[in-house]
Amino acid sequence: MLLRLAYLGVANAFALLRLLPRSDHDKDTEILVLRHQIAVLQRQLGGQRIRFQPTDRALLAALLHPLPRTAVQRLRLLVHPDTILRWHRDLLARRHGAISRPHRRGRPRTLHSIRVLVLRLARENSDWGYRRVHGELLTLGVKVAASTVWEILREAGVDPSPARAATTWAAFLRSQATALLAADFIETVTLTGMRMYILAVVEHSTRRIRILGATAHPTASWVAQAARNLAIDLQDARSSARYLIRDRDSKYPALFDAILADSGITVVRSGVQVPRMNAIMERWVRTCRRELLDRTLIWNQRHLSHALREYETFYNTHRPHQGIANARPLQPLPEPITNLDQLDALRIRRRDRFGGILHEYEHAA
Repeated sequence: MLLRLAYLGVANAFALLRLLPRSDHDKDTEILVLRHQIAVLQRQLGGQRIRFQPTDRALLAALLHPLPRTAVQRLRLLVHPDTILRWHRDLLARRHGAISRPHRRGRPRTLHSIRVLVLRLARENSDWGYRRVHGELLTLGVKVAASTVWEILREAGVDPSPARAATTWAAFLRSQATALLAADFIETVTLTGMRMYILAVVEHSTRRIRILGATAHPTASWVAQAARNLAIDLQDARSSARYLIRDRDSKYPALFDAILADSGITVVRSGVQVPRMNAIMERWVRTCRRELLDRTLIWNQRHLSHALREYETFYNTHRPHQGIANARPLQPLPEPITNLDQLDALRIRRRDRFGGILHEYEHAA
């Protein structure tokens, strides 16, 4: 079409040059002859519609558009003057549509920097699934959909971990989360073969973990003192917890329940061999084993206490939690980054905890 339009423009330009040396009398005579021929043609057509090619329409619209509407209406044309104006509007609309049409159809492609960051997180943390990577991105202020993370990993040949199924108690625990605590013992073994017992408590609403201590001999006095420390800590934090879920382990003495009852906390024991009644605590036990205990060698009780303090800080201040919309227990999520220039030049720094076993990511200064 463009080639045809250029040809017509050049041909009409030469025709205009041929008219310049002619007198006005000759031009007027030719105009009268052309008008009469158009009248004869219209009479013979008998109202039939004349088909113009797109190039003819564009040329006529370009030539006649500068003329006033009254002047166009006085011309003898094969089409109505309003048709000429409509051709001109359609020409401008197609030109505007061609300019504003996106070069690439579909959703905008994910920025290269985000794709690189997703693959970096997956490479440096082999046990992270796509939802865990998505949560880490949210803590950095990079707002992308979880499905986008899944697609990036799939295209790179990385197997995204499946979403973890919710427990049957999920709705109940969610509705009562602000008033619930959960406690459990977790066992680990040092290099010398000594069995250590860790007592931890988690808040259902915020997912904040409190590691009350670790010992090789969980005596009744030790567990009771841990209960006193927990009661004081909850009182200082102005906690609204009113119930604590625990299993029927014999390591809990009667004094443990009594101390909590004096603080206004009722102890609820789970059913026999029903770990899903304490699902959130069991989930933390599994996370602690996978992210910390199964990836390090514990020398002694002092080394274990140091590792647990590091992990407690990491868990409460940095690690995102799917159960609370990938927020962090002690720190809210930052505002999403909306500046495209900042997203296009992401500078992410990694900070290692506990010898590089735990990774924290943050924006470089």
